[in-house]
Amino acid sequence: MTKREQRRALVLNRVLAEEWTQAAAAVSLGLSERHVRRLVAAYREHGPAALAHGNRGRLPAHALAEATRADVVRLARERYAGLNDAHLTEKLVEVEGLTLGRETVRRILRGAGLSSPRKRRPPKHRSRRERMPQAGMLLQADGSRHRWLGEAGPYLTLVGGIDDATGTVPWALFRAQEDAHGYLLWLEQVVRRAGIPQALYVDRHSVHERHARDPLALAAEMTTGDWTTQFGRALAELGIARITARSPQAKGRVERLWGTLQDRLVGELRLASAQTLAEANRVLWDWLPAFNARFAVPAAQPGSAYRPLPPDLALETVLCFKYLRVVGADNVVRLGEHRLQLLSSRERASYARLPVELQERLDGSVAVYHQGRCLATQPAPPTAPQLRARKAPRPQPAATPGAGAAAPPRPPADHPWRRSPAVARTKSRSS
Repeated sequence: MTKREQRRALVLNRVLAEEWTQAAAAVSLGLSERHVRRLVAAYREHGPAALAHGNRGRLPAHALAEATRADVVRLARERYAGLNDAHLTEKLVEVEGLTLGRETVRRILRGAGLSSPRKRRPPKHRSRRERMPQAGMLLQADGSRHRWLGEAGPYLTLVGGIDDATGTVPWALFRAQEDAHGYLLWLEQVVRRAGIPQALYVDRHSVHERHARDPLALAAEMTTGDWTTQFGRALAELGIARITARSPQAKGRVERLWGTLQDRLVGELRLASAQTLAEANRVLWDWLPAFNARFAVPAAQPGSAYRPLPPDLALETVLCFKYLRVVGADNVVRLGEHRLQLLSSRERASYARLPVELQERLDGSVAVYHQGRCLATQPAPPTAPQLRARKAPRPQPAATPGAGAAAPPRPPADHPWRRSPAVARTKSRSS
């Protein structure tokens, strides 16, 4: 008997001994008096067996037959040995005609002591990491691609970061895509507004980390022996440690930030009627102070771990794109569409065939450095192909109404293109 049935038997014995009334028994058992009268009558006639449920010991009407269970176990051990639960379930339905659910098959096999051949790694214990004790010790940076301007608007990427100690957003900006230029712009504003952080926590995006299968990474490694990205190189020059996360959960603080911003910032942009990237940035920058005041938390330690920018360091020479080039014989160096003529100086009359460093600044300008010294340059004269490209296109003759395009010329019947290789060889021998 269960504990509930034993308690009912004790109460009913007192009712039969006329120690308790049926009303008192109903209050004690939490039942109605009518149900207590039925229990007393059945208990008086059948004894304690009347307190057990009538279906106890009976096989459910929808229970799987024992023969079917035996067939599943036999097939799992013999014909389909080594198949996992899902695969075995599919074979039972397709081949054996046994329509069973995967969970039913799993219970049958586990009851028979058969485990799945596919070994799964046990779940790892995870715990929430303590925040850094002081502001500026760690920034988590990331980009969030989302329809920030509504479902009808284009996809934009919000590049930003969050201070691990205080939960504030030092700066953020919208970009058309997640690229190195956007991260450099973001870092420039962070450094100018707060200072140089101690470390940056980022994911394995190609902006932060080169991948072995990337052809650009292989070319850079073969030419310079360096696998560092442009953004990684800027972090190293500023003395910022780069920590790479191996999973989204590792940088959960910035991931939760994106969830909050996708909930609140989208509404703010809609209320401000922002429809372009520039308008979205203006709304974002005006709204960030209120967001930080609402969601900031006090750091465990007062003060700031941000380092001030050294007075002798020009930030634009660090937060830029740097490339190595060799000057041509005409003292012209080329970077993409830029062609710069190097001017003579007191140190050297010519820089032909010398290696130089080209710095493509965030504002689009290009500076040339040799041995740490910025060289004087001017736009190089255009080349002949450039001049020809500037010429106006030839005027096309007006098409005659109703006339189609002119048919391309067709080679004659005795043209070599129309001859087979064997015929061409024969005629060449005879000639």
